[in-house]
Amino acid sequence: MLMPPSTPAPERPGAPPEPSRLAWLDLLRGVAAMVVALHHATYYYTPQWRGQMVDWFDPGRYGVLVFFLVSGYIVPASLERHGRLRNFWISRAFRIYPLLLLACTVYVLPFLFGVRGLRAGLEQYDPVIAVLAHLTMLQDVLAVPNAINVLWTLSYEMAFYLLVAALFATGMHRRSAPIAVLLVVAAVLAGGLLPMTLLSRTMGTGPVVVTTAVVFAAAIAAAVSGRPVLRVAGCVLGATLATALVLVNGRVGPWEGLTILAVMFTGTALYRAERHQIARSTAVLTAAAVLAGAIAAGVWNAHSSMAAAQAQGFGLYWSGSIVLAAMTFAVGWALRHRAIPGWLTGLGTMSFSIYLLHSVLLMLFDQFFGMPDHDDPLRLLLFVLVLLAVSWAAHRFIEAPAQRLGRRLVRRRPPLAPSTPATPPPTHSSAAGHATKSSSAPGP
Repeated sequence: MLMPPSTPAPERPGAPPEPSRLAWLDLLRGVAAMVVALHHATYYYTPQWRGQMVDWFDPGRYGVLVFFLVSGYIVPASLERHGRLRNFWISRAFRIYPLLLLACTVYVLPFLFGVRGLRAGLEQYDPVIAVLAHLTMLQDVLAVPNAINVLWTLSYEMAFYLLVAALFATGMHRRSAPIAVLLVVAAVLAGGLLPMTLLSRTMGTGPVVVTTAVVFAAAIAAAVSGRPVLRVAGCVLGATLATALVLVNGRVGPWEGLTILAVMFTGTALYRAERHQIARSTAVLTAAAVLAGAIAAGVWNAHSSMAAAQAQGFGLYWSGSIVLAAMTFAVGWALRHRAIPGWLTGLGTMSFSIYLLHSVLLMLFDQFFGMPDHDDPLRLLLFVLVLLAVSWAAHRFIEAPAQRLGRRLVRRRPPLAPSTPATPPPTHSSAAGHATKSSSAPGP
């Protein structure tokens, strides 16, 4: 999803050149993070203007869809660059958890001091269960309310990590295109028939969370072990867990969860085409199929579960958000050989901080200054400036040091070549298909 700066890993003999961190991805992540932050901030500071906009366009959904496309593009690249599942999971942990734990702690401090409550519904859960669910990052598919509203996307990021790791371990990681199409077809045909929160409703949220935490820990432990059989078994176990939770236990409808995963694997298919691992025409057809299927899934399920007027409105801004996200990614890709201004790539490097901390900052602003009773663009501007300053500090003093520590742990042992087929020679040539080099390497 959100990628830190990192140092390129040494290339393995016989492996294709490692892609560098692409400035256009930073551009996309920076824009997406700011759109999501402004989407939530306008609810506080310019509600009238926001109300007119969301009738036809959902900025928050658009922003996270761009993030999901970027994650799909770069996460498999990160895994294959590391060449070891152990290194990949260490990188993920040090990339995400330090800032995540800090943001959640700050967010619940007012509750602990009796100043304000938690987000709706969270107070009724056992604190141990709530914390355990959030530590797996799967809370949104465990029927546990998110401590911070934006954390729901991390659950689908984690599900994607588990699926990608299993595909890598079993040598099926080049099949991103058919997987994306299969997922979106399932979203259209079966997504509306599958139940939501089924496991938690029938077994109880507590038992499901505990069972998930145990299985999750066992899967990761096996996946990073030194035994090939255990690695494969652990990855398959993790992928099975993620699939089951998304299909029958998500907070959102299964059709939407399947669509999200299809969008992420579409990003992967585009990466495969860029690296000449699949034909570019295959990636384009996959993107078109997923785009059409995602729109169809949203419109179909809206009309089958909502009143006519509500379904029409949902179909409009769902479709508009998906189309605009696809167009944004296409524009970013078209600019991949162009120089991107440093201030835009800088937004990308601290996009995770912007994404996580804007809700925390809104909570603090509301606590100390309250909400205006009319549109107040100046207060919105002040919020944005404070957010950028706080995000810069969080990236520099929390994210970046944690990432450096993770890289030091990864470098203790040299990466091993993955037990997967070597990249076949390109079957077609295209100057546009070569990755653009930048000053820093990818590190989702």
